[in-house]
Amino acid sequence: MKRRDFIKVGLTTLAAAPVFGAFPGGVSRAFATGKQTLKIGYLPITDHLLMIAAQQHRFEHIKLEPIKFSSWPEAAEALRAGAVDGAFLLTPIGLTLRRNGAPIKAVLLGHRNGSVITVRNGNDINSISDLKGKTIAIPSPFSTHNLLLRKVLTENGLIPDSDVRLLDMAPPEMVMALATRRIDGFIVAEPFGAQAEAQQVGKVLTLSKDIWNDHICCVLNLRENIINQPEIAQDLVTGLTRTAHFIQSEPDEAAQLSVRLLGQRPEIIKTVLTTPKGRITFDSLAPTVADFAATQNYMLQFNVAREQVDLDQYLDAHFALNA
Repeated sequence: MKRRDFIKVGLTTLAAAPVFGAFPGGVSRAFATGKQTLKIGYLPITDHLLMIAAQQHRFEHIKLEPIKFSSWPEAAEALRAGAVDGAFLLTPIGLTLRRNGAPIKAVLLGHRNGSVITVRNGNDINSISDLKGKTIAIPSPFSTHNLLLRKVLTENGLIPDSDVRLLDMAPPEMVMALATRRIDGFIVAEPFGAQAEAQQVGKVLTLSKDIWNDHICCVLNLRENIINQPEIAQDLVTGLTRTAHFIQSEPDEAAQLSVRLLGQRPEIIKTVLTTPKGRITFDSLAPTVADFAATQNYMLQFNVAREQVDLDQYLDAHFALNA
């Protein structure tokens, strides 16, 4: 199947084809305490570290229930179908869902920066130009990582899919694929780059901040029925924003709290949070038209989308600005 055809199928799949079985009805429920439970989907990656708020922050009106997914399509379908109240999704996936009619809005960035191009130790790759003829794994055609890789290849005179083979692969498989020489490198969210370094099977070629500084990647999308409960939505976004400040100021403690959420050793997460500075950041998390417009422009340029979403209708920054 040609990549253009794959993208067409992927757009339809994201919008309509269920990947779970039947969902239980009624996502949000009131506890005896009077607090409303919000089910928020996430993947076990550093981009979704704000979810330690479930352990770290005392919410006033809600009980935050993290729902872990193993893949982006699962998380996207759960949000579309109403099995969760919200989910942290890759920006292109959220835009695709919205474009296809999902009743969601983007209310908060999960982070900025935070991804890495990692290549196998002991090979001859020391610059982007050395990727010619190599195979690089990406997590999804609808990922920010796909856009970042195509951007940096193009800027260095390489033609994606021609000079460099792009291979779709689930992030948890990438480190092993690198170690067994199935791929020459990968671009993905942390902590997989740091994990490859710690296992001495990979080295950082470039951080995503050095491809596109302060880029957005994952964003919290809430279903509109939650947004229409402003007290509930505000409590969630305020708690996540305060947790972002906590992560920035207390990376050691944040790394310890991440164990239950991410399943990684704390020292791996601490490396991502601190070395080097800016590898991933958790400030300036209010969604802006400028950030999302830039992402949409790259989606069009690299044939990941054929039309744009009305960002004025998709973005709702006022909860983040009031946090």
